[in-house]
Amino acid sequence: MRIHLGIDDTDSPSGGCTTRIATDLVLSLLRKGVAFVDYPNLIRLNPNVPWKTRGNAAVCIRMETGLAAQSILESALDVIERTCEFDEPGTDPAVAVLEGEVPTRVREFSEDALVRILDPEEAISTAQSVGATAIACRTTRGIVGALAAIGSVLTGDHTYELIAYRSREFIGKPRLVDRDEVLQMDRETRGSTYNNVDPETGRILLTPHGPDPILCGVRGESPDAVRNAFQMLQIREPIDAWMIFRTNQGTDAHLVRTLTVSGLRDNCAVTVDGRVQEKPHTIQGGHVIFRLRDETGSVHCAAYEPTGKFRHVVRMLQPEDKVRVFGGVRPPSKTTPRTINLEKLEVLELARHPILRNPVCPTCGKRMKSAGKLQGFRCRRCGNHEPSKAQVVTDRSLQAGVFLPPPRSHRHLTKPYVRYGRERSEAFVPSSSNWHYP
Repeated sequence: MRIHLGIDDTDSPSGGCTTRIATDLVLSLLRKGVAFVDYPNLIRLNPNVPWKTRGNAAVCIRMETGLAAQSILESALDVIERTCEFDEPGTDPAVAVLEGEVPTRVREFSEDALVRILDPEEAISTAQSVGATAIACRTTRGIVGALAAIGSVLTGDHTYELIAYRSREFIGKPRLVDRDEVLQMDRETRGSTYNNVDPETGRILLTPHGPDPILCGVRGESPDAVRNAFQMLQIREPIDAWMIFRTNQGTDAHLVRTLTVSGLRDNCAVTVDGRVQEKPHTIQGGHVIFRLRDETGSVHCAAYEPTGKFRHVVRMLQPEDKVRVFGGVRPPSKTTPRTINLEKLEVLELARHPILRNPVCPTCGKRMKSAGKLQGFRCRRCGNHEPSKAQVVTDRSLQAGVFLPPPRSHRHLTKPYVRYGRERSEAFVPSSSNWHYP
């Protein structure tokens, strides 16, 4: 029997980790002889959800087993009850179990969960309609992610991440991963792995900074790539466990719906085509703002200070440039209008704005000088005269193309430059070893 088990919302802002609980559950099921038909699926959902903890991640475990679905569900609840920090605010664990193939309705639910906020009642209704079981340990909010993880079957582009976990006594202490080894690994595996290091600042990106149990995470194009890169690292603390996940990270899976300005909704992931309405300007804090317009209205777009040199690209935009913006819709407040927080920018077409310059002498090619107020322009060498300035269209330093912030500002779902042209659809079935430890 094929069973899909979704898990979500087992962490909190102060600790915990859904992938850690999923890892413990997978290791427990391995001891019971369960056969897995896919790597554990790490599914990142709409990154604009206001109450998310860190990466808004859910996990689905897909298996073939003679065990009853109820037995799998009880195993999951047992691991959650033993390891989840229920006393932490914002921890709302939920699990969902589905037998057989994943129905279209659940897949469509998952697609919606990538781009907008869904109501738990919608998740419960969807689960009931397809015969899935969903259980919430506290509030029902986590059922949305648990069911969405089941529905995200990753038939399109996907990547892999090897996540290593710390021993309990090290949680909350600095992570003992050698920086020089990370830099060397990044140089040797660049292309097969990604976002190990931020090139602008040299900041190491594969180690988190919070009190969660993750030691490091290596992201890449294949299970072999992430495992080999991980083995190149010098780690000076005990590794409690590690596991390889198949994931929608680094795929832009949330930026697939193109909307008009009038169709924007708060806290959604969007793509909008339009023209720059006014020259971008910089506000206090170093954030760069411009207005985008289409045939239905206009909206503010923002490149915030942490996006670094990406703001320089935004500053070079001019009115009437045709662009495609990608990002999340920030709701309006008392002091700011509704704004698209930019995650990516594509310049589609550059406007050509003529400027007035002194005319060039047709005889000697020198630029003419003013002959006096209201007397036009005269070439001092040849004596040629022109009555007024000439309109000149100059080349733009900006070129058409796709522009991203530096990796340190990427969402988990953001597709980095190095992945363009590397999109993949083939799935790997895990072998009996080399995808987890212990």
